[in-house]
Amino acid sequence: MAKLYFYYGAMGSSKTANALMVEYNYTERGQKALLAKTSLDTRDGVNIIHSRIGLEKECVLLEQVCMMSDEELKSYDVIIVDEIQFAKREQIDFLARIVDELGVPVMCYGLRSDFQLNLFEGSERLLAIADEIKEVKTMCWCGRKATCNARYNKHGIVRTGAQVMLGANDEYIALCRKHFLEGKLTADDPGDKVEPITLF
Repeated sequence: MAKLYFYYGAMGSSKTANALMVEYNYTERGQKALLAKTSLDTRDGVNIIHSRIGLEKECVLLEQVCMMSDEELKSYDVIIVDEIQFAKREQIDFLARIVDELGVPVMCYGLRSDFQLNLFEGSERLLAIADEIKEVKTMCWCGRKATCNARYNKHGIVRTGAQVMLGANDEYIALCRKHFLEGKLTADDPGDKVEPITLF
């Protein structure tokens, strides 16, 4: 039975590498996999999915998937979508229709929340309607599980700005909640120069 999957994790948790390995496994077994990403992810080119460990593969855009006919979509054994946090609610609902009406499993990979701990639109919708939700884990510098995506610059953690700003290891770091709230990027970092932020 086909399902809508959401694999989420903080930055650097190998979500993209996992997506590429799943596509490889399907292809190696003679099955047809459609690899896609959202159009906001332009860091490595419009039609390339690239992981931090160097794996990469050509893909289509999610917008193109949403324009495919049912017959074309049914020709795939699986649809794999990376950077799903940037998807619109309607696109997530379309992916759910592919699962429910066409019987094609859809595997989505992305962030759960942004640098201010707010949900992305695509992630919020998936958390509400996905059949299976699984965390792809990574660690903070302290050894605890990292759940927060901290945006930073030479002055420390950035707390304000646009929700979407494409970047990599030079602009984002995965932290545990404690060190995110304290603004500590490393063990030697004194943290935020102002009062640490609180959730309450």
